[in-house]
This record gives sequence, C-alpha cells and structure tokens, in this order.
Amino acid sequence: MTDHVQPHTHDNSDTAERPLWPAILKGFRRKCPNCGSGPILKGYLKLRDSCTVCREDLSHARADDGPAYLTILIVGHIMAPSLHVAFTTFRPEPLVLFTIFAIGCVALSLYLLPRLKGAIVGFQWARRMHGFSKKT
Repeated sequence: MTDHVQPHTHDNSDTAERPLWPAILKGFRRKCPNCGSGPILKGYLKLRDSCTVCREDLSHARADDGPAYLTILIVGHIMAPSLHVAFTTFRPEPLVLFTIFAIGCVALSLYLLPRLKGAIVGFQWARRMHGFSKKT
C-alpha cells in the first residue's frame, strides 16, 4: 500500500495549517507571510492594510512595542560583549570607542527594527492572532 502525499497549496481557510517558521522568515524579509511576495510595509515601519499580491488582510496586526523590545535585546546582547572585548583587547581612545559603538548600535537598530516588526506580524499570522483567523 502506498501513501499519497498531497502537495501543499496556499489555502486561506480557517482550517488550513500555517507553518510558523516560514511565516516568520517571510516577515523578517518584510514580505507577506501568506504569499511571500508582496511587501508588508509601505514605509519604514508603517504596515500595509493588505498585501498587494495576494490581498491578505494585514490590518489586524498589532506589533506594538514588540519589535523595539526585541531590537534592544538583540543589539544589547551583540554590542555589550563586543564593547568589552574591544576595550580589553585593543584599548582604543574612549572617544573613538564611543563613536564606533554608537554608530554600530544605531545602524544595527535601524536595520533590525522593520525586520523584527515583519517577523512579529508573520508570527501573528501563523498563529491566527488578532483577527487573522477570520475568513476574508
């Protein structure tokens, strides 16, 4: 007896399974968690009301302060040990050290913030949170 495996199709019904990690990765790339093609942001952090490709309703998403907290957590865990290693190993002038790490913190924060917002929206979509379970 052979098992027949059905190919995965994009089904927007309430019973369709929504894989978590692909949705989070699509969101991190700032793409629609449903189709992976359309952009979910229409500005730096402004979320679109719906996907321009698959018309998935994104107006339900509520990322709130989550992206900011995650950004602070990640940047802090990367930059604090790096600061310690740089200071103890190279002993640069304090102003040089401050300048390099201030620019690094700001650049990393600006890079991560919209991507983490997209990842949170992808998580909410996959878990059917905040109205994503309603059939459109």
